[in-house]
Order: sequence, then structure tokens, then C-alpha cells
Amino acid sequence: MGVVMFYHLTRSSVEETLLMLLPRAVAQGWRVMLRGTDPAALERLDARLWTAESLPFLPHGMAGGPHDADQPVLIGQGAIANDAKGLFLIDGAETAPEEARPLERVWLLFDGGDPAQLTDARAKWKVLTEAGLAAQYWSEESGKWEKKAEKG
Repeated sequence: MGVVMFYHLTRSSVEETLLMLLPRAVAQGWRVMLRGTDPAALERLDARLWTAESLPFLPHGMAGGPHDADQPVLIGQGAIANDAKGLFLIDGAETAPEEARPLERVWLLFDGGDPAQLTDARAKWKVLTEAGLAAQYWSEESGKWEKKAEKG
């Protein structure tokens, strides 16, 4: 059982934070799923991963294709289909404790300027930690990422 890491975004965008975290996850040798709720936003992220000059090449694909199971980074809205060890959640995407428990890492990114996303992240923290999952809360308010809380 790994850790659920809550990233409270106050200075960086979801895209910037993903561009920082995704290469680290892949460098661990993990396959990851990037799950969102907005198809257009997921398509923009897919395009950005192909064109980001600041990143090493990250092989990836959009869910729903014939090679989903082979993708090191699978982008979509549905279930994990690539034997992922990590799960990124953006735009209010969900995970259940049963899905998160066997993963090495879950990253939940939320916009600190959006009251609905703050409320949703707090509710997810409660559900996941009460189910026995370890969790960390990370904030960038000081200008750099700092772990502010940990449970489990």
C-alpha cells in the first residue's frame, strides 16, 4: 500500500505540476494513469506531453485505443487499463479506497482558489484516510512544495 498525495495548487497550474510529477513517476519504472473529468482538458494535456520541450520524452496515449495496456502513461476518464502503479487525479476525478490501496502512489491535484475543489479534496482526504490509506498534504504557498500534513 502506497501513499495518497494531495497537491494544493496555489501558484502552479495543473499542467505545470503534472509536467513536474509525471517524469518522476515514470523514472520510478511505474506505469501511471492520468484520470480527469474533462475530455477537452485531457486532450490538451496529451498534446502538451508531445510538445513539452522541458520534458524528457514520455510515451503515453489516450485511453480507448488498441494499445491501452501497453501505455506507460494512459490518459483518460475510466478505469486503469495499463497495470498502473500510480494514479493521477485532476479536475475532481475519483478513486475508491479499493482501487487506491494496491497502488504505489495516488496524486490528487486540486486548485486552491476553487472552493468546490477544496471541499472535494477535504472529503476525499477523510474517505481515504478513514479507509486506512496513508496520505500526505503538500502545499506550494511558500513558493516551493512543502509537506504540511501526513496521516497514516
